[in-house]
Amino acid sequence: MQKYVFKKYIPEYPAFFTLEKKKITKALGLTAKIEHVGSTAVANLGGKGILDIIIGVAKTKFALTKKKLEKAGYEFREQASYPQRLFFRIDYPSKNRKRRVHLHLVEFNNQDWKEMIGFRNYLQNHPAALKQYAEIKKEGVKKALGDGEIYRKHKEKFIQNILGKL
Repeated sequence: MQKYVFKKYIPEYPAFFTLEKKKITKALGLTAKIEHVGSTAVANLGGKGILDIIIGVAKTKFALTKKKLEKAGYEFREQASYPQRLFFRIDYPSKNRKRRVHLHLVEFNNQDWKEMIGFRNYLQNHPAALKQYAEIKKEGVKKALGDGEIYRKHKEKFIQNILGKL
């Protein structure tokens, strides 16, 4: 799987999210808050084609939630995690390639939660910003040549500008 690419948005992303949300809800119960975020959550954005999902729970439930997600087949990625956000992933076979899902476990309504939801909502409601961000992502892929640090750095100023408007 090529890590930093720009793929066209596909209309099946919301259906993929719905299926994944059902699986997560079954594993965690109804108290977890589950939202579709990232480029696949914004119609016509495009990006890496990875389904990003944020899961909000009480901080006191992190350890139990982590165990439940691992039991449900999600791989905990310690190197991509930090105390306020635990990171998981899972890959599914899909038409001669993988369909990857990233989970971001955070405390419900903390800063990470608010920023990820707010950024998604801003792009959904501001077509000019959506178009500009798509171009920045395409440029980032070309500049990064597979280097995640370069890719993220290229997008950082735009993202911080939007977060400042929330």
